[in-house]
Amino acid sequence: MIKDNQQHFNRLHVVIDGLVVCFSYILAWWLKFESGILDSYAALPMEVYMSALVFIIPAYLLLYYAFNLYTPKRVQGRRLEAANILKANVVGLLGIIFILYIINQPDFSREMMFYFFMINGMAEFIVRNVIRNVLRRMRRNGYNLKHILLVGYSRAAEQYINRIIANPEWGYHVRGILDDNVERGTSYKGCKVIGGIENLLYILPENKLDEIAITLGLEQYDKLEHIVALCEKSGVHTKFIPDYNNIIPTRPYTEDLLGLPVINIRYVPLSNTFNSMVKRVMDIIGSIICIGVFSPVMLAAVIAVKASSPGPLLFKQIRVGLHNREFEMYKFRSMRVQEPGQEKKGWTVKDDPRVTPVGKFIRRTSIDELPQLFNVLKGEMSLVGPRPERPQFVEKFREEIPRYMVKHQVRPGMTGWAQVNGFRGDTSILKRIEHDLYYIENWTLGLDFKILFLTAFKGFVNKNAY
Repeated sequence: MIKDNQQHFNRLHVVIDGLVVCFSYILAWWLKFESGILDSYAALPMEVYMSALVFIIPAYLLLYYAFNLYTPKRVQGRRLEAANILKANVVGLLGIIFILYIINQPDFSREMMFYFFMINGMAEFIVRNVIRNVLRRMRRNGYNLKHILLVGYSRAAEQYINRIIANPEWGYHVRGILDDNVERGTSYKGCKVIGGIENLLYILPENKLDEIAITLGLEQYDKLEHIVALCEKSGVHTKFIPDYNNIIPTRPYTEDLLGLPVINIRYVPLSNTFNSMVKRVMDIIGSIICIGVFSPVMLAAVIAVKASSPGPLLFKQIRVGLHNREFEMYKFRSMRVQEPGQEKKGWTVKDDPRVTPVGKFIRRTSIDELPQLFNVLKGEMSLVGPRPERPQFVEKFREEIPRYMVKHQVRPGMTGWAQVNGFRGDTSILKRIEHDLYYIENWTLGLDFKILFLTAFKGFVNKNAY
């Protein structure tokens, strides 16, 4: 069983980490004092530096434990592990410097400790990724598997099986499914129903399972307490996968309310004041820079629009933004001047006679969108976010598309996750909303930079912009 292997592996991992810390420390000392690269003189003998390892190695191993670096790597992402390595090493460096200050040891090289911080962080990241890749290869080949039993045949069970099959590197092996309402022998992608729920009474004492996943359908939740009691009595690790995707079809998160777990239906990172402030600062700085960089292009567009047809330079259109508030979105005018209300009739179509030749070019290259930089500066829009729609379409889509109105929980953007993935202009509105929701629920500053980067390469020129 994998639980025994996991214990041996954790011990081995601790030993490897100790060796990595020791190697990194000695390499930092050599680089500082012996390599000749830095031409430095050691005020303290080597023995003093090496004796510090007696305290540094166990301290760093405790820090790695505190920052969850010994949790199983099956589903832990590389980025999360890298962040935890960085946090542990930052705390370690600050701790060492603080202790040196407390014991009044000015001759112990702080520069050497900074080299140790850099080398150890990189070495830990490399070694752990090597270990991760070795384990994933073993699991793909059928070794180091975790044997799981599912209790309950439901949509949650099917979705869990789908993910296990799609990620063989996790090393999960489903031994079967127990359910009272589905006929024995029923199979889903090779995972069979092997009996009723009461079979747990005979299966659990055999002690051949690593984990039980409770995947009951909503109609069977009255059995949940009994099943949990049986599993807890056996000592087998148990997890609960709720069957609520059709009720809460988003990424929920839980919080503790004085011991009462509360499920929040949707996590929106930008509802956090600090995140919102950081994004707004980026929008202000970014829009000012972009206005300066694209000012020659905007000047050329002004001249071209004015020469192409009579009328105003800018086209102002009412759109729906943050918290369902309406605002005037700016564009360079790309159509001939129309009668009031005529532009509200519908989408622009291919070879639309209203679009001028200049307008066709600036729409296809997204130059017509550049005045929205001033919307960003005013706080009505963001550089990155879901694209805003006209009020009449918002009213239409809110009735037809589930969760459509969620997009108004953040500022609309000049570009977005949907746009860089090709869903712009005359494309699937459902796919656009799907991508907008992913952005809203998974926002990070890094994702914003990624979208801006992708926009520069495949977001400006748009074959669907008519």
